[in-house]
Amino acid sequence: MESVGALRILKDKTILVTGATGFLAKIFVEKILRIQPNVKKLYLLVRAEDTQSAMKRVQNEIVEKDLFRVVRETCGANLEPFISEKVASVAGDVSLLNLGIKDSEVMEKMLTEIDLVINFAATTNFDERYDVALNTNTMGALHVLNFAKKCVNITMLLHVSTAYVCGERSGIIPENPFYSGETLRRTCELVINAEKKLIEKQLNQLRAENATEKEAISTMQDLGIRRARLYGWPNTYAFTKAMGEMLLGNFRDDLPLVITRPTMVTSTYSEPFPGWIEGVRTIDGPILCYVKGKLKFFYGNPDTILDLVS
Repeated sequence: MESVGALRILKDKTILVTGATGFLAKIFVEKILRIQPNVKKLYLLVRAEDTQSAMKRVQNEIVEKDLFRVVRETCGANLEPFISEKVASVAGDVSLLNLGIKDSEVMEKMLTEIDLVINFAATTNFDERYDVALNTNTMGALHVLNFAKKCVNITMLLHVSTAYVCGERSGIIPENPFYSGETLRRTCELVINAEKKLIEKQLNQLRAENATEKEAISTMQDLGIRRARLYGWPNTYAFTKAMGEMLLGNFRDDLPLVITRPTMVTSTYSEPFPGWIEGVRTIDGPILCYVKGKLKFFYGNPDTILDLVS
């Protein structure tokens, strides 16, 4: 991103960032504002009831984080007007049509201004409820695609997926796109609409049985894991992200599409400073326990390649 080419491309561009309060999206937003302050505007889509609530989330969960320390120091007293000029908070939800944007004026403005869409939005819990994971990771990807196709100046959609859509395989795994209906088991065909109907049937049954919220969560989590393993994926997260890729490939038409599949993302390596991390996810737990002296040893295969992204 430091290259002259990237900086030139980002200049005067308007970018939509979904899942803006997530770990990767925060890092992306910070870096754009730090290395290319001449970006025209960043629309940050966050889950919120209205614009005011969205602005509060962006301020509290993004701008005020220690990650933005360098940007704050660089801007000084000009930070607030700089953020106001470059960042627009948008209340929405990728699991809904038109990204759940209720303000028609805001939507019209976005559709005429946006050049690039970056989809970070996802639920990353491995055992998330099947209905929640499918709505966000699968249908959410399609909703973002459909919104991007309406943008009159769109140049590209960048979708952040995960390396684990490839499943638990050994050896060299080619980065091939998924085709509609493809599964890792190769013995059965996957029909996404049938999965949606299965989810609705299960939810209706839970309602008919007056199931408690705890029972509903447990049932939908178990359903997701069972369906994922039926088709060859290890968990609901990887399964629903793979289905999201299928929909993108099937419906993108002539829209330029890039899908990136990172592995486990840890802390910042060097920018804006080394070691910034947020929360305790995936590999963070063992690292934190080791640093605190709580983890004395860790079982593993010495020949295993551990793939981390900083």
